[in-house]
Amino acid sequence: MINAASKEVKEKYDKLVNEMTPKSPHLKNIIMAFIFGGLVCVLGQAIYDTSSTLFPNLSSTELGSVQSIVLIFITALLTGLGIFDKIGNIAGAGTMIPITGFANAVSSTAIEFKKEGIIFGLSSKMYFVAGPVIVNGITASVIVGIIYYLIDLIF
Repeated sequence: MINAASKEVKEKYDKLVNEMTPKSPHLKNIIMAFIFGGLVCVLGQAIYDTSSTLFPNLSSTELGSVQSIVLIFITALLTGLGIFDKIGNIAGAGTMIPITGFANAVSSTAIEFKKEGIIFGLSSKMYFVAGPVIVNGITASVIVGIIYYLIDLIF
């Protein structure tokens, strides 16, 4: 049972923490994430449109692959140069659109551990981030495949 003195100390502590904790500018963060997320999407669309002009024989699926590859390359390059983190500090969640966020996470992990060597540092540490995504993706696809197969058998 909490006595009155410890309850008073807890209340004083909570008040002090609330006073000392910096306030987060939620509205500004939301607006910046919206703007930068939109800019990433605009860049992706520009890459897609440019690719369709440069390679008119590619299907829309192949153009989407080109778009993804270029976005991943740009993100990895900017991460390696230390620019992506600066953009991320301003943009917040706007840069974490799945493909750029994942590319940044894998690239920054690889860069952080490159001093441990190619195999034990660079290569293995990338899979700390990529591994769970790959495993869960494969697991989900197997489950969906089984469900689809069973539905196809029944109907």
